[in-house]
Amino acid sequence: MNAATQPEIQKLVSAEEWQLRVDLAACYRLVALYGWSDLVFTHISARIPGPEHHFLINPYGLMFDEITASSLVKVDQQCNKIIDSPYPVNPAGFVIHSAVHAAREDIQCVLHTHTKAGIAVSAQKNGVLPISQQSTFVLASLAYHDYEGVAFRDDEKPRLQADMGSANFLMLRNHGLLTCGKTIADAFLSMYTFENTCQIQIAAQSGGTELTQVNPKIVEGVGQAMKVQTGGMGGQFVWPSLIRKLDRIDDSYKQ
Repeated sequence: MNAATQPEIQKLVSAEEWQLRVDLAACYRLVALYGWSDLVFTHISARIPGPEHHFLINPYGLMFDEITASSLVKVDQQCNKIIDSPYPVNPAGFVIHSAVHAAREDIQCVLHTHTKAGIAVSAQKNGVLPISQQSTFVLASLAYHDYEGVAFRDDEKPRLQADMGSANFLMLRNHGLLTCGKTIADAFLSMYTFENTCQIQIAAQSGGTELTQVNPKIVEGVGQAMKVQTGGMGGQFVWPSLIRKLDRIDDSYKQ
């Protein structure tokens, strides 16, 4: 099969998939904008609705601020290309994503980062501390997975799946942060909260004094608080404003 040119991609996919491509490309651009990218070495994946279990992932080697809707690569669960593309994919990078998608039918998007603050907290024995409002949202749905080296072996998948369970925030020890969501917007908002939680913790610890911790009962009731904060809309509450922000800067992600 010959590789489709970028203008042809939109003609080959459904309107629903094209919108998903636009949103995922926007998410990559936003991750770059907020400084969470690690050159080309992390991934954001989205499951395309339908029984086929097909996914969209970044063309390996492109910077996040270069990614467009049409350059995203469509793959199956083994990371084989469904639509031919001139861009390479990174099967090793998809191991973590495919593990989460396989175990979590309830989620559409998996977002993984290697930020300094995220890795710093992931290396701390006690992990996320209940010391900020942001941390309470994370702690309400947080799991941990111990580091097993670069994640390219399929035999790690069952352990990662068991550790994550139904959590929407996963701290990969000595490695980084992962969020998942029912939508791309949900996964992004969760990562925004997760990253801020880690940055706040590192900043607070740098003061060298004992930290005040949030009452555990507040963490228990945080689910309802989040619904109130977003009007029950989750990430969709902030997503349109993020898209407007991105469009003011550069709307080429829609191509």
